Amino acid sequence: RPLMSTVAIVCAVLLSLTGLLCLFRIVRGPTMLDRTVATDVFVAACIGAIGVDAAVNESDTSLPILVALSLVAFLGSVSIARYAAPDTDRKGRVEE
Repeated sequence: RPLMSTVAIVCAVLLSLTGLLCLFRIVRGPTMLDRTVATDVFVAACIGAIGVDAAVNESDTSLPILVALSLVAFLGSVSIARYAAPDTDRKGRVEE
C-alpha cells in the first residue's frame, strides 16, 4: 500500500502541474489552435486524474465518466479542427 500512495502522489503532482500549465496556455495562447491543443491536454490530464483516483480507490464506477469525457473531448477537437481547416477548394463541402 505505501508504494501505491507514493505513485498516486507523484501522479497527482504531475497532473496538477500539467493542468496549471495548460490553463496558462489557454489564457495566454496567441491563437485559437494553441488554446484548442491546451484544452485537449487539460482534458487528458483530467481523464488521467480520474483514472488515478479510480485505481487508488479500486472503484469502477468512474468508467462511464471517463468514456463520456473522452468522447466529448474528441468531438470538440474534431469540430474545431474542421472549423479551422483552410478552405482552399469547395469540393465536398456544404455550401452555406
